[in-house]
Amino acid sequence: MRAPDINPVPAEKKQRARLWQFRGSLSSRAEIAFGVGGTLVLLLIWELVARSGFANPTFLPAPTRVLSAMGMMITDQKLLWHAGISTMRVWAAFILAAVMAIPIGILMSSYRPVGASLEPVIDFIRYLPVPALVPLSIIWFGVGESTKIYLLWLGTFFQLVLLVADDMRRVPQEYVEIASTLGAKPRQILKDVAFRAMLPGLVDNLRITLGWCWTYLIIAEIVAADSGIGFVIWTARRYMKTPEVMAGVVMIGLIGLLTDQILRAIHRRAFRYL
Repeated sequence: MRAPDINPVPAEKKQRARLWQFRGSLSSRAEIAFGVGGTLVLLLIWELVARSGFANPTFLPAPTRVLSAMGMMITDQKLLWHAGISTMRVWAAFILAAVMAIPIGILMSSYRPVGASLEPVIDFIRYLPVPALVPLSIIWFGVGESTKIYLLWLGTFFQLVLLVADDMRRVPQEYVEIASTLGAKPRQILKDVAFRAMLPGLVDNLRITLGWCWTYLIIAEIVAADSGIGFVIWTARRYMKTPEVMAGVVMIGLIGLLTDQILRAIHRRAFRYL
């Protein structure tokens, strides 16, 4: 018979120890609580710094001023309409990049001649700064929507294709050997074994590169644009309307955060076995 513990550890202490355990886990409620709490603390610090006079309000407006500017822009400057235009541009460029990058990346990692032919070119282009290519994009495509889509695509495709190739390379060789032993043909191995095995990582990388695509929005929408969040931010910058500039930036962040959380939920639901 086991002797009772002389000094039992309280349940709250055990829970606190698990909470701060290295690589521990949190419940959904705890994650939400920490996320909201951290955001509120950051906003409070920002508000206090802006109100205390340590920073010039022209350069660092308080969060309350930014929120007020955002409300005014929604009602008077059609901010939500501009946000919708920007969202459509980002998704158009991102879908185009994904449709091209996924098959190319899979072929690069599956067949070495394809990878050896394309990797040097892709590695070279992905290090080119997108802003430096704006003049060329105007020469090639003019100043219409195609230029904006092209710049967003340019900042996404070459990064994504290498991530897709790495996802395919991470598929264990044992899976391929077992499928070959069972009589599967190369096309079946690629479609039914390798692609299914890389799918969780692929969806996660698509979520990450969508965020990258948003980071090029300002560059794309300063090219003779008359709509979009980038256009709104750039116009406010000319007149030193810092609260409106930051309101536009915050709007981009809110759209990105919402999209990211939706994609995370889809990933968890689709790949519950991970």
